[in-house]
Amino acid sequence: MNKRDYYEVLGITKGASADEIKKAYRKAAVKYHPDKEGGDEAKFKEVSEAYEVLKDSQKRQRYDQFGHAGVGGASSGSGGYGGGGNPFEGFNAQNFDFGEGLGDIFGQFFGGGGQRRQAPQRGRDVEVSIQLTFEEAIFGVEEKIELEMDDECEHCHGTTVEPGYEMKTCPTCKGAGQVNRVMNTIFGQIQQNVVCETCSGRGKVPEKVCTVCHGKGTQRRKRTINLKVPAGIDDGATIRVTGNGEAIGNGQKGDLYVNVRVKAHKHFTREGDIILSEAHISMIDAALGTEIDVDTVDGDIRMKIPSGTQSGTDFKLSNHGVPHVNNDKQRGPHIVSVIVDTPTKLSKKQKQLLEDF
Repeated sequence: MNKRDYYEVLGITKGASADEIKKAYRKAAVKYHPDKEGGDEAKFKEVSEAYEVLKDSQKRQRYDQFGHAGVGGASSGSGGYGGGGNPFEGFNAQNFDFGEGLGDIFGQFFGGGGQRRQAPQRGRDVEVSIQLTFEEAIFGVEEKIELEMDDECEHCHGTTVEPGYEMKTCPTCKGAGQVNRVMNTIFGQIQQNVVCETCSGRGKVPEKVCTVCHGKGTQRRKRTINLKVPAGIDDGATIRVTGNGEAIGNGQKGDLYVNVRVKAHKHFTREGDIILSEAHISMIDAALGTEIDVDTVDGDIRMKIPSGTQSGTDFKLSNHGVPHVNNDKQRGPHIVSVIVDTPTKLSKKQKQLLEDF
C-alpha cells in the first residue's frame, strides 16, 4: 500500500518552516486523536509518522531527496557477493559449524584466537510492560511489579553448596578450569584446551551440592519489585532496573527492563515537555475579549482572552506542562489553542443585528 506524501498528510507545502510544521501537526493531532469524539486512529498515526520525519532536518532532507525510501531504513544490499562488494567481508570461521574443534582452527588462521574461554555467568534479563494514566506519567508514580522467575536459592544463597560445606578443587581439571583434548581433523591430530565440563570452567566444585536447589543455585518463585516511575516519563520509554532479573548459580543476576505505555487522554496531547489542548469560545467573546477556565493537569486555570482573538491562536501557560525527567522542578508549558465557534443557526433578529454591526 502506497504511503501518502508527508507534506500532504500535514496539509503544508514543501517549503514550510519548522513552526508551520509543528502548528500543522498540533492541529491534526488534536483533530484525529483516537480518544476524541470523531477521532481517527489511522489518520492520527499517519500525521504522527509524517511529523516525526519532517521535524528532523536530516530526515526531512533525505525524504525530500529520496521520498519514503530515504527514511524507511531499507537495506541497500551492497554487501552481497553479487552486489560488487567484498565477497569475504564479514566472514568469520567461528560463525560456522565445521565440526568439533575445526571452527577454532579456522579462527586461528583468520585471527580469531585460540582457546575457548567461559563467558561471564549472568542470569537472564526479564522484560515486562506497565500501563500508566496520562497524569501518572506527568507526575510520576510508584508501581508494584509481581513476577515469577528464577531467584536466588534461599538455602545456599546461590552458591550451589550445602551450608556447612565448601567448594573444593575440581578433580577433572585440577583447578585449571580447562582440559586438554586431542581431536582428529583433516589436518591431523590437534591438541586444544577446552572448558572443563565438570566445573564449567570455574576450577572448583561443591563438596556437597545444596539439598534444596540440587546444585542449581536458584529457585522458581514469585517476587514483588517496587518501582519508582519518574515524573515526566513518556510513552514508549524503558526503565532498566539493574540486578532485578533472573538469578543464576555462582553468578550475578540479570536486569529487569520495564516498558512504559501511557494511556491517551481525552482532552490533552503531549509533545515532548509540552501539553496541548483546545478551548472553544463564541464569536462574540472572541471579538470583545473574555476570561475562561482552562483545564490543565494542575486543575482549572483562569486565562484571559484579548479582544480580536482569531480562531487557532495559541496561548501559553508557562510551567503547567510536563516535568523534565532529570529535573522535575522544571516543567514545560501548556499550549491552549483557541477555537472560535461560528454559529450555524441564527434567528432573523440575530442576523439583522449582525448585519447592522
